[in-house]
Amino acid sequence: MAIKMIYAISDLHGCYEKYIKMLEKINLSVSDTLYVLGDIIDRESGSMDILFDMMNRPNIKPIIGNHESLALGPMKNIALSPATAATVQNTKAYKLWMLSDGESTERAFRALNGEMQKKIIDYIEAFSIYDEITVGGRNFHLSHTLPDYNPNKPIHDVSYLEFIYGQTDYKHSYADDTLFVTGHTPTMLIDPAYKGKIYKKNNHIAIDCGLVFGNPLGCICLDTLEEFYVE
Repeated sequence: MAIKMIYAISDLHGCYEKYIKMLEKINLSVSDTLYVLGDIIDRESGSMDILFDMMNRPNIKPIIGNHESLALGPMKNIALSPATAATVQNTKAYKLWMLSDGESTERAFRALNGEMQKKIIDYIEAFSIYDEITVGGRNFHLSHTLPDYNPNKPIHDVSYLEFIYGQTDYKHSYADDTLFVTGHTPTMLIDPAYKGKIYKKNNHIAIDCGLVFGNPLGCICLDTLEEFYVE
């Protein structure tokens, strides 16, 4: 019987080919689980391809990132009617999405028929904000990012927006008994010594290696803490 393994990646940003190569590298089977920690879309051209592939894999668990959060409102407006789709560009939400490099995602979404647009919207709306699991005796918290560090405020008491747009404080351990796996901040911005590599310090595991900035796509196995990279 195959051993079930649990993996995590993040910040694919439309890089479909690298995503597929990573699935091949870790030999993801139907008995394994892969968490994708947000920012699946925008910047590169393969966002819809990644989302449709993920939708067809029940063993992939998506967690929402700020790019999905920004895109949802404009996507809903585009899907409402041709008239709405034509005027959505005047909305503040649309302009914020475009400032976040949403052009390629918007083009691909507009090219879908109404049924496929609805499937994409429904799928993104079902993304988790975070998940907490125990693997191999270790406790893991998985989210796109984390709120500001506050030792006097339980992490479960913060708002949805703080989990989507917060800036993780990697200098502090948020809990002694939990490893916090996040994306959002490229590891080279946390510590230049970790450019293109997964960052592990202070009970943090930061896995956004800066794929869209010319660095590898990183993936971690939660069972073994083994790191995988696709150039």
